[in-house]
Amino acid sequence: QVEVVESGGGLVQPGDSLRLSCAVSGRTFRTYAMGWFRQAPGKEREFVASITRGGSFTYYTDSVKGRFTISRDNAKNTAYLQMNSLKPEDTAVYYCAATLGAAGQEANKYDSWGQGTQVTVSS
Repeated sequence: QVEVVESGGGLVQPGDSLRLSCAVSGRTFRTYAMGWFRQAPGKEREFVASITRGGSFTYYTDSVKGRFTISRDNAKNTAYLQMNSLKPEDTAVYYCAATLGAAGQEANKYDSWGQGTQVTVSS
């Protein structure tokens, strides 16, 4: 396992943008596929986006396609989630996770998790 630390959350208005960062400890970052998940109050944790080890392939849940972009910088041991055109329904705690497996959508396939960062979209 590795240590995962998210940052960048906050309170924004509908239509605004935010960029979340996910810093991963150690020199093995490039061996991990990365994913972003979110959990809204009273709801189950859901998949948002994932990216393969080299960054060549990305995957998104339908509700964020065209608005969110996942990326990574292996030199900086950091993954990112650029969120544009934010909507109130995007309000949630956002979690970053790392997996030695495939960049899938199943939370139980991820080995290491961050503590989460709150994103609130409200006018």
